[in-house]
Amino acid sequence: MKKLFVLICMIFLLTGCKTNMYKKSMFYMDTHIEVKLYDIPNETSKKLLKEIDNIYSEYHKLTDRYNEYEGIINVYYLNNVLKVNESIEIDSRLSDIINYGIDAYNKTNGYVNIALGNAVDVWKKYREEGKNIPKTYELLNLNVDIKSINLKDNTFIKKKDVKLDLGSYVKGYVTEIVAKYLEDNECEKYLINAGGNVRVGKSYKSSKYSVGLEEPFNVTNIYDTLLVENMSVVTSGSYQRYYEVDGVNYNHIINPKTLFPDNYTKSVTVVTKDSGYADILSTYLFLLPIEDGIKIVNSLDEVEAIWYADQIYYSESFNIYEQV
Repeated sequence: MKKLFVLICMIFLLTGCKTNMYKKSMFYMDTHIEVKLYDIPNETSKKLLKEIDNIYSEYHKLTDRYNEYEGIINVYYLNNVLKVNESIEIDSRLSDIINYGIDAYNKTNGYVNIALGNAVDVWKKYREEGKNIPKTYELLNLNVDIKSINLKDNTFIKKKDVKLDLGSYVKGYVTEIVAKYLEDNECEKYLINAGGNVRVGKSYKSSKYSVGLEEPFNVTNIYDTLLVENMSVVTSGSYQRYYEVDGVNYNHIINPKTLFPDNYTKSVTVVTKDSGYADILSTYLFLLPIEDGIKIVNSLDEVEAIWYADQIYYSESFNIYEQV
């Protein structure tokens, strides 16, 4: 549903050293994904990369809201096939990720709302036409009430015509699962770039991972560079999927309170440990006035953020990640 591309590179403080590196590129969740593994045997890397591909593939199918797959009850099925007042048992992984979204709704005062699918579809249609914006009455008649999502254990009950959209955090959520899988299998040195959702493990040699942040609407320019280890760097921006009407930017990140996009900032980048949490926060902060977002981040443990707007704004201790 979102995310800008983030340039990733590894800076070596010791030159002339060689490290085994194995990588795999994939395309899931409408995103190019690249995984790099360091300092492990070749045969181990093949096994790990194959399983990582399986993880992304399976979650892609489960959370896909635009396609159905034989034998799989996924988001498309719940949105478009399951009838109102019917119920069905779903995969526990899909149940977990839906519950994660419900929890995110409560923790973000409703700014991250997985029941926003009907509104997302309307805006997608207008964005593809590129000429007008929805009328207010079109949006107000849509059901975006998260209370319409009824999930008990692994049984999904469709009470009203609500549509799920997990795009605000699904890439980060699954990327964190992949990171845990790697660490559980004694692969501590890795880099995952899932379309701007960056998750890195322990650094190798004597350097940290260098993450370059693109300047919105001028993506060939890197406006800041972060040095991170065992962290996630996740960005939400208004300049990838958007269109303009009468000079106003209408991006793909919809505010559940107004059912319209916001333009408080061009991008916001969150740095914290968990990639799913970072994904949630980047969406939440993008929809808030910057001053409010800074107060929230400063109140959280082990979370920092940077905003690119009319100028660059930082949370209190963001400079601990900046390259000197």
